[in-house]
Amino acid sequence: MTSDDLGPHHSPRTRATTFVLVLAALVPLCFAGWLGWNAIAGEPGKSADAHPAASGTSQDAGGWGSPSAGAKANSAGHPSGTPTTGVSPSPSASKGKPLAGKVVLLDPGHNPGNVDHPSEINKLVFVGNSSKACDTTGASTNAGYPEAQFTLDVARRVRTLLQAEGATVVMTQDGNTPWGPCVTERAAIGNRAHADAAISIHADGAGSSDHGFHVIMPQAVDAGGVDNTAIVGPSHTLGMDVRAAFNAATGEPFANYINGGVGYDIRSDLGGLNMSTVPKVFIECANMRNSGDADRLTSASWRQEAAQGIANGLSQFILQEAH
Repeated sequence: MTSDDLGPHHSPRTRATTFVLVLAALVPLCFAGWLGWNAIAGEPGKSADAHPAASGTSQDAGGWGSPSAGAKANSAGHPSGTPTTGVSPSPSASKGKPLAGKVVLLDPGHNPGNVDHPSEINKLVFVGNSSKACDTTGASTNAGYPEAQFTLDVARRVRTLLQAEGATVVMTQDGNTPWGPCVTERAAIGNRAHADAAISIHADGAGSSDHGFHVIMPQAVDAGGVDNTAIVGPSHTLGMDVRAAFNAATGEPFANYINGGVGYDIRSDLGGLNMSTVPKVFIECANMRNSGDADRLTSASWRQEAAQGIANGLSQFILQEAH
């Protein structure tokens, strides 16, 4: 008995063919194993459960804001998810633009959801020389158009204009939170951002015969651990720049019911100004209870003019401070 009698006889050609077939079967198995190992091990330098950041996510200026939406409210008493900003230009996109490298804080007054959260917004917060409500619901036109909706729309328009000039824009809220944030946190967001300029956008709720706009600037407050004296001077310059630019862009007259009709006021009772460490002002764009002003506030084209005026004033201040 020869060895060939122990099994079927194979010619050299048959043996070669068998080898090729076996090799062909092994190659995909090895490749599949390699893929499986990579799925478990992940890319070099990343954990197996790491996830890439979603594209187009709003920038919060390097952690200057609060946790992302869905997180719990923090100890300061403001809702999760504040603040958020629009996607600011990348350094390469901003290069060569007049506001490249500059940071602007936009604070849309109130929040459309405040009305549904009275216990949260009525909580008192300390603003240095007194205690104030965390936030308020804001005013509205006689037809029911809310201030919070107006301020958010205008702030978004201002953001678009400033980003086109290369600025990094931080917003205290972008309609993505249920309420607030508190006035103290609104100031803190601009402080953490080291904003070159900051503005709170509002519309007033005065008597029906009152009309026009005015800018509010900070009075010096040095009390209760709060000291804004360093920003009073530059804030006044910012306020005058915004006043002139807003009037030119909108044609809105200076308010006839504030400070003798000069178009500005100086106050020490606003936490957003008391607690700011960066140049900051408020603007009351018009009176919501006046029928003529209400017609303008509810007009999209006028809101665009208002946004242009605010953006022009902010830009003028930042550029002159840079020289």
